[in-house]
This record gives sequence, C-alpha cells and structure tokens, in this order.
Amino acid sequence: MPSDNNYLEYVLDLLSEVDDISYKKMMGEYLLYSDGILFGGIYDNRFLLKKTKSLSSYGLCEETPYLGAKPMYLVDIEDKKEITNLVDSVIKDLHNTLK
Repeated sequence: MPSDNNYLEYVLDLLSEVDDISYKKMMGEYLLYSDGILFGGIYDNRFLLKKTKSLSSYGLCEETPYLGAKPMYLVDIEDKKEITNLVDSVIKDLHNTLK
C-alpha cells in the first residue's frame, strides 16, 4: 500500500527542526534525506530510519520497509526534539561510514 501525502506532511512537520530535509517519491513511498544523505523513509505510512550503531541504544522496534529489505527502525514518537536527536545520530553515523 503506498504512503499517502498527508502522512508525508505529518512526518515532515516532525522533522521541521532537522537541517536541510528533502525527500524523493519512489514507487508510492518516500525516501528521506538530510544534507543529501539518505537516512530513512516513509513506507506504508510508517516512518523508518536506517539502522545504525547509535540508534541501537534507543530501544526502537525493527521493521522491514518491504519484503526482502534490510530491517530499519520504526519511529513511533511525536517529540520533535527527540526525533531531531535520532536523525542527527543517524546522519553522524552515516557520515562516519562515508569516510
């Protein structure tokens, strides 16, 4: 089931404190970027973040975005500051893997 535009707007509002957010629509779902780095997405109206070492301590549930995909972390919180911290941690981890 493709994600709907209302859920995209909801997630973008939650991400409003994260710098340089952008997204791309891909086959009915949305890929999320910060400063050009893919950090997560919206799949079946679920906000998922890439699994990185820093996020393992947050106790987030794992879910797969689609059949055959690697597991990601489900974000089911609504606190913008906490979400900003999560995304900042993912971006920092991803930057370190690119070096």
